[in-house]
Amino acid sequence: MFKKLNNQTKGIVCIILAAIGFSLMTVFVRMSGDLPTMQKAFFRNAFALVIAVATLIIKKEKFEIKKEFGFDIFFRCLFGTTGLIANFYAIDKLVLADANMLNKLSPFYAIVLSIPLLKEKPSKLDITATIIAFIGALFIIRPTGSNMELVPALVGLYGGVGAGVAYVFVRRATGKGAKTPVIVICFSLFSCMLTFPFMVFNFKPMTLIQLLILILAGLSAALGQFSITTAYKFAPAKKLSVFDYTQVIFATVWGLLIFKEKPTIWSVIGYVIIISVAFIRWQKARKNSE
Repeated sequence: MFKKLNNQTKGIVCIILAAIGFSLMTVFVRMSGDLPTMQKAFFRNAFALVIAVATLIIKKEKFEIKKEFGFDIFFRCLFGTTGLIANFYAIDKLVLADANMLNKLSPFYAIVLSIPLLKEKPSKLDITATIIAFIGALFIIRPTGSNMELVPALVGLYGGVGAGVAYVFVRRATGKGAKTPVIVICFSLFSCMLTFPFMVFNFKPMTLIQLLILILAGLSAALGQFSITTAYKFAPAKKLSVFDYTQVIFATVWGLLIFKEKPTIWSVIGYVIIISVAFIRWQKARKNSE
């Protein structure tokens, strides 16, 4: 049945599968309990490292880092890792849907950072969309003295910034010839090396159930990563990107069913604003490609 679909529909199916995978990852990170954030991040990335190395071996690709894209990979690793840690911290402290949405602001940060790093000139629509998306984020963060979740929300906001910066450096590195498995291995290894000392000095013994849950978090992340990679092989980002926001919908459902969480009305307004501007940008990009 899947083979009978056209390529764009296949891409949409794959990106929705990726959204399910990444949203389930956040569920399992939360379900693993009161383990330190660095410990959770280490085990999640260690599992990703094994998968990335296995992929490189199966594809029989050479592990090679050339000096022309070495710094790009380093900054992808640095911002990607710190963004991931921030996202994990936010997942533990915020409503799941809020943490997911703050992380989904990364495409808008990528627009801003593409100006100095990729020498790309954003359109007026891109600039306007970025400003409106940030206003939507303020509804989720609610920066008032009475908001007890302000610090976790700001940390979650940085998670989106880190992901956005990492995305730009991935584009720079691949544009210079870096292979995807190589970038993934470098990122996973860097993440493990960065989080390992913190985990050792603040290690908390895990039950077998917690370990299994973290393995499920890694499997879910792998599902998300492979699905989103496959999606963009079937169709370009301009035709698929808006469907990535279904992750917030799935996160809302999981949060309600599993953790009995209900986003505030202000957060819902923020979701609507951010998803709306993402939809408008998607529609414009889709029409320009026709």
